[in-house]
Amino acid sequence: ALKNALVPIVTVLGLQFGGLLGGTPITETVFALPGMGSYAIQSIQNLDFPVIVAITFIYALIYVTANLVVDILYAVIDPRVRY
Repeated sequence: ALKNALVPIVTVLGLQFGGLLGGTPITETVFALPGMGSYAIQSIQNLDFPVIVAITFIYALIYVTANLVVDILYAVIDPRVRY
């Protein structure tokens, strides 16, 4: 019974990770923390397009990788899941 309950939990955790990743530029700007988020905001303000594209690509790559890990965990948690 626990395996059936874990699939939605893993789904929500994966989506929450993506949401946390999307909120980093705002958090880093508000609290004046150095990081990729604040660097992205500075790049947008300075119209530094190559950096904007690179950071967007990195965020997208991390988000897609997190979703891939979640999909793999589905099969590990519940072997009835087939792709």
